[in-house]
Amino acid sequence: MPKSRIRKKADYTPPPTKQTATIKLTNRAWVAPVMLAMFLIGLAWIVVFYVTDGSLPIDAFGNWNIVVGFGFIAAGFGVSTQWK
Repeated sequence: MPKSRIRKKADYTPPPTKQTATIKLTNRAWVAPVMLAMFLIGLAWIVVFYVTDGSLPIDAFGNWNIVVGFGFIAAGFGVSTQWK
C-alpha cells in the first residue's frame, strides 16, 4: 500500500492586533440614587394607599394611586437603563 503524502501545515499567523478605542466614560453617579429613590417612592406610594384604605396619598385619584405608584417604579426602571 502506498504511503500518503505528508501535508505541510501552514505556519501560524497570529491575528492582527486590534486598535483599542478610547471610551469616554461620563460620570453617572446620579443614576443609582435616582433609580432607588424612584423605586422607594413608588413602593411607599402604594403601601400608603393600602394602609390608609385609599384616603391618602391623593384621595381624588382613588384607585389610580396604584397606577401612580407603579409609574414611579417604571420610571425607576427607565432610569436604570442609563447605569453603566
